[in-house]
Amino acid sequence: MTIKIRFTAITMTETADLYRLLSWLSPSYPVGAFSYSHGLEYAVETGRVVTVGDVSEWVTTVLLQGTGRVDGVLFREAYSAAGAANWKHLDEIVELGNAFQATSEFALETRAQGNAFIKATLAAWPADAITRVEKGAVYPVAVAVACAAHHIDLEAALHGYFHAFAANLVSAAVRLVPLGQTDGQLAIAALADAVTQAHDQALTLPLDDIGSAAPLIDLASMHHETQYTRLFRS
Repeated sequence: MTIKIRFTAITMTETADLYRLLSWLSPSYPVGAFSYSHGLEYAVETGRVVTVGDVSEWVTTVLLQGTGRVDGVLFREAYSAAGAANWKHLDEIVELGNAFQATSEFALETRAQGNAFIKATLAAWPADAITRVEKGAVYPVAVAVACAAHHIDLEAALHGYFHAFAANLVSAAVRLVPLGQTDGQLAIAALADAVTQAHDQALTLPLDDIGSAAPLIDLASMHHETQYTRLFRS
């Protein structure tokens, strides 16, 4: 019996794009993502999240009804504006991104990561468009502008962004619940469909429909501000 193996050619440009994207969304990229739990620490403290299933459900809600729903639209619009050199619209998206933060800790989380991402990316992968958002851009806008400036495919960038978002929250859960490393990977595997749905939602949701509907997650973030003991900044 002859076994035929089919290879799909990958261009050098595609390889370079993938290298950049994986670098930017890696846990080692210096944005401080490891220090934020997005309200998850309070949910664990109060017993709302105690199992792998709870973690998957919580992160799914964040991605599809919470911050992820807003981030995806901001990402798409910022990418489009930067790609078309529509700086007026980009300025509007930067402002909108800052306005759509439900709590002070969510604002800290996304602005601090956005600033850190811009600083690191301008040093290692500079591009003129990135300088347009040097001050005050939230994290998804910062990543989107960098991707557009370096001509990284929007769909790949969105999928990578949401995977990194989900993986960071699972990493926080592994430390907080605590979960074992295998349980963490089980949660990552269970979130594959949610990441795909978040990606699809980001591509189709009109800008006029931007918003979230995850009040329990917002409340967890608010309570975390005054939580007596905490490991994370949000």
